Amino acid sequence: MLLTLFRLLARLPLPAAHALGRALGLAAYAWPGKYRDRLRANAAQAGYPGNAFARRAAAQTGAMILEMPRVWFRSRQSLAQTTSDDFDAVVGPARAEGRGILFLTPHLGCFEITARYVAQRLPMTVMFRPPRKDMLAPLLDTARNSSNVRAVPATLQGVREFVRTLRKGECVGMLPDQAPGEGEGVWAPFFGRMAYTMTLPGKLATQTRVPVILVAGVRLPRGKGWRLHFVRVPEPLPEDPTQQAALINASMEAVIRRYPEQYLWSYNRYKTPR
Repeated sequence: MLLTLFRLLARLPLPAAHALGRALGLAAYAWPGKYRDRLRANAAQAGYPGNAFARRAAAQTGAMILEMPRVWFRSRQSLAQTTSDDFDAVVGPARAEGRGILFLTPHLGCFEITARYVAQRLPMTVMFRPPRKDMLAPLLDTARNSSNVRAVPATLQGVREFVRTLRKGECVGMLPDQAPGEGEGVWAPFFGRMAYTMTLPGKLATQTRVPVILVAGVRLPRGKGWRLHFVRVPEPLPEDPTQQAALINASMEAVIRRYPEQYLWSYNRYKTPR
């Protein structure tokens, strides 16, 4: 039933999906509770206080959710609405070096479109976390298998596959701003507050000696699609895992501050691991 619903939502024109999503996002924000409190607190922590900004961010979160079915089940049409002004300028030189590339996509804009866009041009492997609710598994399995992107689980087996892929000179992608489990991260500043930050990106980059590139799929107004932005993280990365995490967090902050309303401020980024 959920799969059928998402397939129906995928048929919505993108302007309609974004408009409906923004309305639902505002409705969710209007309801007092943890979601609204966390969104406002995290945005204020980053320097974006006030109800007006929080409402705009909530509307963008709704648009993000309602655009996912289209990206998952109508990838070809979605990619036709996706452009980039700096792919060749940033990714091209990195590929010319003859190494693999580690792409990092924060929860900014349409992060589901980024790997699909890159996969049109380069072999692409991404890491995913299995859903906590079993009812979501068929939906996400179908979504992952509907593109040219190869997916591996966020397990030791998946990490080993990432290393092999990078050493072959191919590309991998992951979300770097998820809160890791105990023993999988270090404490590093993120928008002026210490956040438990995953060390895997830094370990992969230093172990395989590949460049790290941040990519963000920014949502264009009036349902016109998305524009991708690529930013290379300065090299060489520090050897210390805490310094690596701090550098990657700072690089993410710079990208997020370009389009702060499209960041997922409601995510529980500052939670403490068990």
